[in-house]
Amino acid sequence: MRSLWRPLAAMLVALALLLAGPLWMLASGGVEVGRHWGAASREPAGLAPSPVEAPGAVVQLYAARAWGWRGAFGVHTWVASREAGAAAWRMHQVTSWRRPALASTTTETPDRAWYGNPPRLLADYRGEGAARLIPAIEAAVAAYPAPDAYRAWPGPNSNTFTAWLIREVEGLEAVLPVTAVGKDYLLDGPLAAAPGGAGLTASLGGVLGLTLGRDEGLELNLLGLALGLDLRRPALKLPGIGRLGVAPLIKGEGKGSGGR
Repeated sequence: MRSLWRPLAAMLVALALLLAGPLWMLASGGVEVGRHWGAASREPAGLAPSPVEAPGAVVQLYAARAWGWRGAFGVHTWVASREAGAAAWRMHQVTSWRRPALASTTTETPDRAWYGNPPRLLADYRGEGAARLIPAIEAAVAAYPAPDAYRAWPGPNSNTFTAWLIREVEGLEAVLPVTAVGKDYLLDGPLAAAPGGAGLTASLGGVLGLTLGRDEGLELNLLGLALGLDLRRPALKLPGIGRLGVAPLIKGEGKGSGGR
């Protein structure tokens, strides 16, 4: 009996540690769960440049807390692109309520709040570099192998799509947050490149995995929730809470970018 209790106790402790962050987000009001989604803000965050501010091509990747209780666990991610001189953007994302789940839409405000949760930039490419990326992004979106699938946990979901797209498009890099649940759900086998551009992700069905990357640092995926340590830009990464320490790297060549 004692031999069974020890592994059970270890599992319960691990589960408590994984859920501590999401429970804290709920208890502290870090996410809003009471209001109807239709009343939530969809205001632009001012992150997407106008054609006057950036007349050339632009590619941006965004992340924002998911709506409702899911936001206590993680973020929703999407990618947007705008051709040189164009007023409208092409926005690509996977959502739970559409079929197919993968949608490519036209918008003038790709940086709108995700139902009350303001987005932040993960990558910002501009000019000739962005112009080279756009055709490759469109081709990769068309080739996404799971356009009809959405499963919040462990995937495939919006973060699975974004991570897959980054891996497919040469020159497109982004460090996805540790709270991007589903980013480690691999569609092409148990091994893949780390989205940050230099590193490796190993994953078993998105519920057990390990990422070691130049820009990700070390991340351990347990039951779909990840925790990690970044020594290059010192930070602790916690499930639900996210990054504690030096601000994350914004990939690309755009204004305010942290560079490569």
